[in-house]
Amino acid sequence: MHKLIIIGSGPAGYTAAIYASRANLSPVLIDGPQMGGQLTTTTLIENFPGFPNGIDANLLVSNMRQQAEQLGTTFVNGIVVSADLSNDVKRITLDNGTVYEAQSVIIATGATAKYLGLSDEARFRGLGVSACATCDGFFYRGKKVAVVGGGDTACEEATYLAQMCKKVYMIVRKPFLRASKAMVKKVESTDNIEILYEHSTIGLTGDELRGLDGADLAFRKGSDEEKIVHIDIDGFFLAIGHTPNSALFSQYVDLDENGYIKTLGSGTATRTPGVFAAGDVADPRYRQAVTAAASGCKAAIDAEKYIASLQ
Repeated sequence: MHKLIIIGSGPAGYTAAIYASRANLSPVLIDGPQMGGQLTTTTLIENFPGFPNGIDANLLVSNMRQQAEQLGTTFVNGIVVSADLSNDVKRITLDNGTVYEAQSVIIATGATAKYLGLSDEARFRGLGVSACATCDGFFYRGKKVAVVGGGDTACEEATYLAQMCKKVYMIVRKPFLRASKAMVKKVESTDNIEILYEHSTIGLTGDELRGLDGADLAFRKGSDEEKIVHIDIDGFFLAIGHTPNSALFSQYVDLDENGYIKTLGSGTATRTPGVFAAGDVADPRYRQAVTAAASGCKAAIDAEKYIASLQ
């Protein structure tokens, strides 16, 4: 029997582990399928406080992990396949059949960015392909970039990038934008944004040494009017949504319409006593490393108070 199990190894999970360890909760952290979380899909991080020259993403999460380990966190390599959170004793089962029991659980499983499914996306990930303009836009100052998507998020990312980039293409599969009227107006009134309606990305060009240098698009793909178009770009940003990794726990927590875990009030508690949520799995809005870390801190403090109340 453990006091606390933390599921997920991104900034939220690691920060929760650091705070829980300092509170003598001896937490067990289950890594999950991607050690370090989404942060490891980027390269240099320049917007995490305390690093004026930036820091390599993998080094940052490695430092977080080492800090948690030195403070007393036990790390378990495995993937959670089932969870029974209905009783006072929470039961977590891993893919190797091992079952862990704890008084409290912090869900920090993150969210997975949606990609188009092109093989080139994996080829150029970190070399021009990104799913976060706020994270990586700074690297494309004065350059040409493209944003895929037609909703509010895509419009927000396009207008954000337009402030620093020479040219921003919006690649929109439909003949219209799904975004709110206010966002559509903002995009259409921005001089260096060009909307490519009824275009679908079919490939990315470049090489592994110099990175991405362009994208091949199909205009009205699959129709008699189909035409192949090439655009020169240095950055390719996906803004077609995220999938929160919450399905496994849906029986015990409330989810919003997009699958993000809903917490009670301004804290991290869910509707199930002893179960808390932190990071991108409960954050449909910000999805930043620093906000994930902050929510991990909050979750650990909330869990500590809950466990103390059981004594």
